[in-house]
Amino acid sequence: MIGNLIIISSPSGGGKGTLIKEVLKIVPHIGYSVSFTTREMRAGEANGRDYFFVSRDEFETLIEESALLEFAEVHGNFYGTSLKQIKAEIEAGHDIILEIDVQGAAHVREKIHEAVSIFILPPSFAVLAARLTARATENAADLDLRLKNSFGEVSRFSEFEFVVVNDDVARATGDLQTIILADRLRRVRQSKVIKGILNSFETSKNQVTGE
Repeated sequence: MIGNLIIISSPSGGGKGTLIKEVLKIVPHIGYSVSFTTREMRAGEANGRDYFFVSRDEFETLIEESALLEFAEVHGNFYGTSLKQIKAEIEAGHDIILEIDVQGAAHVREKIHEAVSIFILPPSFAVLAARLTARATENAADLDLRLKNSFGEVSRFSEFEFVVVNDDVARATGDLQTIILADRLRRVRQSKVIKGILNSFETSKNQVTGE
């Protein structure tokens, strides 16, 4: 089976990170795309696991070397997707999750048409604001910016194939798992398996029909 890219977006605080961590625990043969970013590392994060944390100069070098599938400026910081990692996972037959903002998702869909796109929708603005406030990872100005940006981000949900409402982590995780596993059953993704089965029928046809 060939691999595919799974694009997952949501406004900041939508809970996509939590859901992705749960999916990675239960879905086999799936990886996570570690993006490059110029933002500061938060408490509990690790370089190379959550992001590759780089300077602006280093990020510009990645752009010049065409090492990024896409990149964008979000909330005042730059984010970019490693082209090398995406290619390696897909060629190895693995699905790979790309956690990305709505701007980046649009750029990726233009380049990889077969990618699956999923938008994580919070149950309400009040819940989103409460989640962002509770995690306490931004100063007041950054928090205000993320809340303001959420209105525009949520309005772009219709650009995605699937929408998962994250009002319950267990249920939303199950929905994500269902989408990913169902995509693996698409005819085009099973072409090698199907070809082998059809060849067996062709080989046995003369024996059965006497032709």
